[in-house]
Amino acid sequence: MHVEPDLAAAATLLAEPARAEVVLAALADGPLSASELASRAGVSRSTASGHLRRLVEGGFLVAAAHGRSRRYELAGPEVAEAVEALSRVAPPRPPRSLGEANRNELIREARTCYDHLAGRLGVDFAGALERRGVVERSNGDYALGKHAAAELAVLGIELEPLTLLRRPLVRGCLDWSERELHVAGALGAALTARLFELGCIVRRDTTRSVALTEAGRELFAELDA
Repeated sequence: MHVEPDLAAAATLLAEPARAEVVLAALADGPLSASELASRAGVSRSTASGHLRRLVEGGFLVAAAHGRSRRYELAGPEVAEAVEALSRVAPPRPPRSLGEANRNELIREARTCYDHLAGRLGVDFAGALERRGVVERSNGDYALGKHAAAELAVLGIELEPLTLLRRPLVRGCLDWSERELHVAGALGAALTARLFELGCIVRRDTTRSVALTEAGRELFAELDA
């Protein structure tokens, strides 16, 4: 029997600003502990516990034991896609301080979207990958380019194992801040993980953003050469 999805129930979970902040933090940096998520959302640990319980029950987050503590992360890439889609249609929230305005700008400049690179840096990276033939446009989406295997090998990424994963190999994700595609899917995740491994990007301590390092600037210059 076909059952219509309860969109109102899902929307209600994100209608509380603190829960929305928890989900955004997990989207960018998960897995995170309850204390870390409470800090990100600006609420007490006891208040965060209630929000986390509802988000787990609602299918947005999953919890796993990590030593003596528990860490929370998004339930899967489909949740990341849904949150990113909502971000594209959500109205902008005016910054309440200069510090918040600066943090927002860092997030627009470069951030992780679940497990792939987003923001202006992510869009620029996708453009470089297009020019190198790693990906190509196809019906408003991304498909694997004809030079993908060779170009990825230079970056130290094997293409074949990515084809065996139970997720799309490559797709374009419309960036909410840039309104342009960045690279998602298994390929986007592998590329972003490799950029972290090479020290090309690093996570910032106080925002959901990432910073481009000197090694990253050199790599991006090579890709554009």
